[in-house]
Amino acid sequence: MLRDTFDEAAELYDRARPRYPRALVDDLARAAGLGPGSRVLEVAPGTGQLTVPLATSGCRLTAVELGPSLAAVARHNLRVFPLAEVTVADFEHWPLPPEPFDLVACATAFHWLDPAVRLPRTAQALRPGGLLAIVTTHHVKGGTVDFFERVQRCYEQWDPATPPDLRQVDEADTATDTGEWDRSEHFDGVTVRRHAQDIAYSVDEYIDVLLTYSNHRALDTPSRHGLLTGIRDLIETRYGGRITKRYLHELIMATRVS
Repeated sequence: MLRDTFDEAAELYDRARPRYPRALVDDLARAAGLGPGSRVLEVAPGTGQLTVPLATSGCRLTAVELGPSLAAVARHNLRVFPLAEVTVADFEHWPLPPEPFDLVACATAFHWLDPAVRLPRTAQALRPGGLLAIVTTHHVKGGTVDFFERVQRCYEQWDPATPPDLRQVDEADTATDTGEWDRSEHFDGVTVRRHAQDIAYSVDEYIDVLLTYSNHRALDTPSRHGLLTGIRDLIETRYGGRITKRYLHELIMATRVS
């Protein structure tokens, strides 16, 4: 499965993947009332991009990660938080503890979970009135706009799955469909809060972040080499070795019904 490819590059994933904006973490902490005594479950934490800032609240945190290598890096990153633990398991089959959680969070990974069970499972893990928080990440128009238009030629040449004339979407035209939450019998009070950030990358840093994406890792070796070589040449020759990328993060929250 494509989601298994992340575990092959855990150290790179930890180094290259962007952290979430502080304002997003603060929004989540306030909405969930996080603090000492709060019980938090994070599903698919990766190496802890959201987990570490959540742990700073002093909550009791359990993170369930499918990849053992990712989990090992997450444990290292959480070593100063004695109330945080990382378990290697598939959340869809992980035995839920008898005491429910106040918050279940999942950042940029909810789409990997089975749609047939992910909301019932998270509801089962929560106390009545508990909060489900999902973070989605979109690659939107912004930053070095001209680069992201030009780079499509590299993808069209080396990745056969690339739609022709694919272009970045404006932030205003980007939104996660919340219908799954709106229709769920388990949740109500769905809210969405948006947080954007621009991140500047050197050419090496940008290649590193591309190597953490499942679609890039799934390419055969010659195609991946050709694609990344073309991207590197483009950044170095036309953009002085640096580009800026814009990310839009949506914080989707819903309350477990009583």
